[in-house]
Amino acid sequence: MGLTNQSTGTGALKEMFEVELESPDDIVIALAGNPNTGKSTVFNSLTGLNQHTGNWPGKTVTNAQGKYIHKNKRYILVDLPGTYSLLANSAEEQAARDFICFGNPHATVVVADATCLERNLNLVLQIMEITDKVVVCVNLLDEAKRKRIHIDLKKLSELLGVPVVGATARSGEGLEELKNTVEKVARGEIKTNPQKINYDEVLEKSIKEVQPYIDALVGDEINGKWASLRLIDGDDDLLKSLNIHLDFDLSKDEVLNKKLNAAHADLKDENIALADLRDRIVSNIVSTAESISKEVVTLENKTHQELDRKIDRVLTSRVFGIPLMVALLGVIFWLTIEGANVPSSMLASGFFWIEEQLTVFFHRLGTPEWVHGILVLGMYRTLAWVVSVMLPPMAIFFPLFTLLEDLGYLPRVAFNLDHYFKKACAHGKQALTMCMGFGCNAAGIVACRIIDSPRERLIATITNNFVPCNGRFPTLIALATIFIANAAGAFSSFAATLSILAAIVLGVMITLFISKLLSKTILKGLPSSFTLELPPYRKPQIGRIIVRSILDRTLFVLGRAVAVAAPAGLVIWFMANITVGDVSLLTHCAQFLNPFAKLLGMDGYIMMAFVLGMPANEIVIPILIMSYMAKGSMLELDSLDEMRRLFVDNSWTWLTAVCMMLFSLNHWPCGTTLWTIRKETQSWKWTWISFLVPTVTGIIICFVVAQGARLLGLV
Repeated sequence: MGLTNQSTGTGALKEMFEVELESPDDIVIALAGNPNTGKSTVFNSLTGLNQHTGNWPGKTVTNAQGKYIHKNKRYILVDLPGTYSLLANSAEEQAARDFICFGNPHATVVVADATCLERNLNLVLQIMEITDKVVVCVNLLDEAKRKRIHIDLKKLSELLGVPVVGATARSGEGLEELKNTVEKVARGEIKTNPQKINYDEVLEKSIKEVQPYIDALVGDEINGKWASLRLIDGDDDLLKSLNIHLDFDLSKDEVLNKKLNAAHADLKDENIALADLRDRIVSNIVSTAESISKEVVTLENKTHQELDRKIDRVLTSRVFGIPLMVALLGVIFWLTIEGANVPSSMLASGFFWIEEQLTVFFHRLGTPEWVHGILVLGMYRTLAWVVSVMLPPMAIFFPLFTLLEDLGYLPRVAFNLDHYFKKACAHGKQALTMCMGFGCNAAGIVACRIIDSPRERLIATITNNFVPCNGRFPTLIALATIFIANAAGAFSSFAATLSILAAIVLGVMITLFISKLLSKTILKGLPSSFTLELPPYRKPQIGRIIVRSILDRTLFVLGRAVAVAAPAGLVIWFMANITVGDVSLLTHCAQFLNPFAKLLGMDGYIMMAFVLGMPANEIVIPILIMSYMAKGSMLELDSLDEMRRLFVDNSWTWLTAVCMMLFSLNHWPCGTTLWTIRKETQSWKWTWISFLVPTVTGIIICFVVAQGARLLGLV
């Protein structure tokens, strides 16, 4: 069995969702579930290496697809975004809902967590409203057994009216049974009778106003009762999707509008405001899930979560929560910085050995010096610097960050910072995107997808650059070591560490301040509420962590950085080597910027280093050294002492170092981040605003600090 090319299903799959079918007989399976249920483990276990990722057409939501063979039939498994509901509060929920509704998969597998089944049943019930071809996979049975939670899977199947399969995906247990069950549901060999949500009398009455007309209008293409309730609730996103799928505009249907108005009038007569309708719907779903859960879940040890709660009393407490979070973040930074030094040096040595071989090769060919300069000293050397400096920290930071995510600690970070972001009229999840920005601001921008509200997502995107990424840490550390630590004598390392920590805290404070400023000006609005799950602490899956962090994050960001760095190297080489009146363009530009830079406590060469370092913050210091030494290509000194002497010889003071650190913390995003912002927002307007906001902030802060120090006679 399978959809034919002429059927609605395959047409929808190919056009709207870009599911890659190799044959009309391929069987398409949707894989849905809450976050932290092991859904990705199920997906990886079934598909192995036969998978690829992309984005849903027109969305910034990841689309993972894989395939497996079962009984000589090819199954295409579409891993839907992890979501708690299908009420479409976010792009992820909308993508999952639209695929189940309009992609016409042959079956939908919903992965549920055996340790907290009641909450997971909310999504199961919503999916069963849309389609009757559902298989529930109750995963993490090993965790449930350890916590002495027993689930009557047979009774659960009877109550839900769909097949239920127990599994422990990480060990492969139950996956063969899951394949067999999916096959039978997809082929129609198992007839399902999904449990319907018990809506209250008022909602049922409103649904009956609209459902007959919807049924007549769309036939059996979608569930009429579910669609009626969503339209009564005013789900504009669903209306848009329906218009695309049905190829006509439902909002212009006069009969439908009259029926919706009548339903709204009935609700008003019952003193139910339209704004409160969503809460009423959710309440009905939750109560249905609760009643089912009570009948199938048995807790032999009712204190199974006591250890988690004891840990949370410390990690999320008002007294210890923030200090422990800062300390843990400090450890991760220290491990990243210290751990990256050796591989970074090794990569640099390897790349520059290759550069020497390229130089020998070009000389043997008799290539003109300017060609060698452009290709090797310009483009290749810049590329080598970016990769050697960016790759090791990202390869360390992202796995460590993913480890915290896998352990279940990141939701606790959001919990600790939620109050502060709410005060700033921003979203609590911005805490997570901000933390990701410490590794790489481009990755932090991508992480903003988890924020449901478009307004608050933009706030998080615009302000993500205020936390220093791994590309700016080398600059901050070098300057703190050679100027601030040098002046502290015996407490040099402590002073340097304290100054870096102060920079991080300042970045967080500026993030909160600018977030509030944006929410009161160009992005006005009330902060939205969100359900924050504190999942149980779990043993991390090291293999999964490495794959996710390296493939999905490190290489993704590095690829964009490489694409920006190569052409930037070309520009830097031209600026340093083309002369006008025996003076390079770089020097001319530096002299032009010098008066402005002096007002900010720096000089023209420093400002030009930041301008030319836009492709990647890692190359700011090498460009500055090249400029001071009047060389035609980027280079690095052998020690920090040599760097200090060079800077002091060029009239640097402690104020110059402090202002450069402040400007490094607050200036335009790097080229990779700007490109990512453009890709994520699909807007040049918000890309420019993301460029201007941190830049103007940095100019103001540096001006105040520089002029204040001079007025007080501190320099």
